Amino acid sequence: MTEFMHQRHKPLASLDRDRELVLVCAPLRSNVNLSRIVRAASCSGITRLIACGNPKIDAEIARLDPRQRESPHHEMPQLTIEVRRSLLPLLKKLKADGYPLVGLEQTTNSHNIHDYAFPRRVGLVIGNERLGLTADILAVLDSTVEIPVYGLPYSFNVATATSMALFEYCRQFPRG
Repeated sequence: MTEFMHQRHKPLASLDRDRELVLVCAPLRSNVNLSRIVRAASCSGITRLIACGNPKIDAEIARLDPRQRESPHHEMPQLTIEVRRSLLPLLKKLKADGYPLVGLEQTTNSHNIHDYAFPRRVGLVIGNERLGLTADILAVLDSTVEIPVYGLPYSFNVATATSMALFEYCRQFPRG
């Protein structure tokens, strides 16, 4: 007898509560990268993403679900996207609101993401594709995590790295 695999286009399980990760993006150069980050955040059950600068999101790439925009009672957590002009004042406000701030960046004191225990309530800060997180931003962070790279180039694409970081957070807190 042959077992058949059936495609499933819905989550394995629902969350017990909203994720407590706020995803904060520095101004990005690529609308494609930001759109891919939005899609990964939505798939991860993240409910709050803050994009700085003048962001433009391609709804087709982000796969924004029109039903989520129409009904607040949709069964899946809804991603809210906020726009802010600059990053530093926003980070100071999040910190004052009790969010530990973790940057996704390669620094001298970065923690290997495989060994890092994320706080459940956290602001995950994503840097610009070329500049990363600047010194003034690094100064307000509580810690930084990096993803090991084993070849060239020396870093992952920002959307890919963000997806990996979100996966690790979700692995540590699988039910919200």
